Amino acid sequence: FRGYCSRRLRRLRKTLNFKMGNRHKFTGKKVTEEILSDNRYLLLILMDAERAWSYAMQLKQEANTEPRKRFHLLSRLRKAVKHAEELERLCESNRVDAKTKLEAQAYMAYLTGMLRFEHQEWKAAMEAFNKCKTIYEKLANAFTEEQAVLYNQRVEEISPNIRYCAYNIGDQSAMNELMQMRLRSGGTEGLLAEKLEALITQTRAKQAATMSEVEWRGRTVPVKIDKVRIFLLGLADNEAAIAQAENEETKERLFESLLSECRDAIQAVREELKPDQKQREHSLENDPGKVSNIQYLHSYLTYIKLSTAIKRNESMAKSLQKALLQQQRSDEDGKRSPRPQDLIRLYDIILQNLVELTQLPGLEEDKNFQKEIGLKTLVYKAYRCFFIAQSYVLVKKWSEALVLYERVLKYAREVQSGAGAHRNSLKELPDVQDLITQVNAEKYSLQAAAILDANDPHETESPSQVKDGKPLSERFETFCLDPSLVSKQVSLVHFPPGFQPIPCKPLFFDLALNHVAFPPLEDKVEQKAKSGLTGYIKGIFGFKS
Repeated sequence: FRGYCSRRLRRLRKTLNFKMGNRHKFTGKKVTEEILSDNRYLLLILMDAERAWSYAMQLKQEANTEPRKRFHLLSRLRKAVKHAEELERLCESNRVDAKTKLEAQAYMAYLTGMLRFEHQEWKAAMEAFNKCKTIYEKLANAFTEEQAVLYNQRVEEISPNIRYCAYNIGDQSAMNELMQMRLRSGGTEGLLAEKLEALITQTRAKQAATMSEVEWRGRTVPVKIDKVRIFLLGLADNEAAIAQAENEETKERLFESLLSECRDAIQAVREELKPDQKQREHSLENDPGKVSNIQYLHSYLTYIKLSTAIKRNESMAKSLQKALLQQQRSDEDGKRSPRPQDLIRLYDIILQNLVELTQLPGLEEDKNFQKEIGLKTLVYKAYRCFFIAQSYVLVKKWSEALVLYERVLKYAREVQSGAGAHRNSLKELPDVQDLITQVNAEKYSLQAAAILDANDPHETESPSQVKDGKPLSERFETFCLDPSLVSKQVSLVHFPPGFQPIPCKPLFFDLALNHVAFPPLEDKVEQKAKSGLTGYIKGIFGFKS
């Protein structure tokens, strides 16, 4: 964008013949009220401000890895504010209409607020942003709906900055409002979503300075890594936001965001584990069953990641079940509809995550934890078996489906008998009693369908529907309904043709050859010519014997 602003400035100066000297000497010129005969002169100042602002935003990204560039960032923002002040001054002329004057004032207030925001002067930044927001709201009310969309969009972009400034001034409710803004943004992406995420992260970073330890399953672990502190501090807010999500797209986006943050925190802990490995092995030689604090923290974060993945897959399974139920009711054709096989794949992933949970370091001896994971495994195995049975019902494999329904009931009864003290941990899981009721109903439906299928006259073989495998060329005189005749694999003739016996060429054997006496033929054979020198000379001169 900075390059675009530079090229646009060059084109405007060339068109307006407003050049800054020549190739050899620079001669500065300023836009004054006297030369405002063309509105493109105002664009010159605007492009200068936009170029400085875009360069500042570029430096803001680069300052994450090169902190020294922050000074250059502040310098470019000050330059942008200076150009915005000049633009506002020029717009006070009588040649400029009221709408442009208000837009120039709002632009000036926005850039001033950005500069104060980077200087962390929260009160001054909040005043500038509020002034900008007020002007845009008035402009949105004064014009048509199409133009009001642009002004309202600017108001939405400014609101997170205002709430963040309010939080830094002392308004504790601002953090909750930022979370609500992220929920209202839905599944959208772009500058607003990135800005909300960045402001929420900065807010948590300030709160994380007071967090020093975390307790999980009766053990307290110190937390010294800032990235892990920020993640754990926002974990409850993220889970609450997922629970309040209005639609599946928003929920899926929040799940992905939470998993991404969790993976970053685990990577930060893993980097701390590498230098701690040798020291941990040396210090725990006498007590091999106990893991270090950093290893236990890694297990805790891995538990959060796997549990979140299970919740996400379970949420996807619920939405697929609703779609499957609606499909059975409507039976509409169209795009690819969900199938029981899709649910089976999701439950396979959930079961794999549960297996990984049982293998976390530091929890091998925790019997309550292992019992709890075992019960969850039985619940998801029951649902997996149920949908496998549903897929067998679709292809009319009644006996296999009935066996799987019995397996579902077995798993469900094991869960009910072993729940006991773990009922609180099973509250978030699907209710197995509902599954038992559904399976019993499906069993009766299956038995009825199997009986009807066995007595269905349309399925019995009749002479007009039997296919004996013969090609069409061999059954011209027999009427047969063969659907394959209109398919791509029609059977017309046997190809390649089979072998058939044919008479072979006779063989003759001459058995009398060795018993026949042939007549003499010496008198019929010419005598061989004499050889030697005499014969050679006679041959040259033509003499014959």
